[in-house]
Amino acid sequence: MTTPISKQALPDETGHTWEEWLMILQRTVDQAWSYEDIVNYLRDEHDVEPRWGETIAAAFEQKRGRKPTGMTASTGFQIGVRRTLPVSPERAWELLTAPEGLRLWLGGLPSLPQQGDVYLTDDGTSGQLRVLKPLSQLRMTWQPRDWEHVSTLQIRLLPASSGKTTISFHQEKLEDAFRREEMKHRWEQVIAKLEERI
Repeated sequence: MTTPISKQALPDETGHTWEEWLMILQRTVDQAWSYEDIVNYLRDEHDVEPRWGETIAAAFEQKRGRKPTGMTASTGFQIGVRRTLPVSPERAWELLTAPEGLRLWLGGLPSLPQQGDVYLTDDGTSGQLRVLKPLSQLRMTWQPRDWEHVSTLQIRLLPASSGKTTISFHQEKLEDAFRREEMKHRWEQVIAKLEERI
């Protein structure tokens, strides 16, 4: 299994901390270099795997004031993960909102909060449920205990052909490219675990 991308895993996976990579790139990278040039440099000169190089390059682009992949002017970094499952919207909603389903994606809560409610999970994730449209949409603020910034998480259930349902996780206001990759990995795992429960 591959190591999820995070700032904490960076030294073990690439040989340098984020601060060290920042110093290396500031000394080496020319202002004219593109994102692809930086990724290639990291691969060719430092033997950095592409998925790590892409994240380092995106974070460096942000530091240089450029807009890397996954970053918007209004919501910072964002990520979307979706998958179509062979279940009805009713069954998909049940998978997400039953206590076992909540534990998979939100954390330990006895039940889904009501619209407007503030929540705190067993693992310290906190937020407020802002939109609750049964069988269709959840929108909430989402902040794990060790995060400095609040993000916005939206989950949608979209009816698909032949009685299937697409489950979509979209998260915005993420701190940086590392957090974006971390959350991409998390939501991919959540959807895979939901699929196992069918």
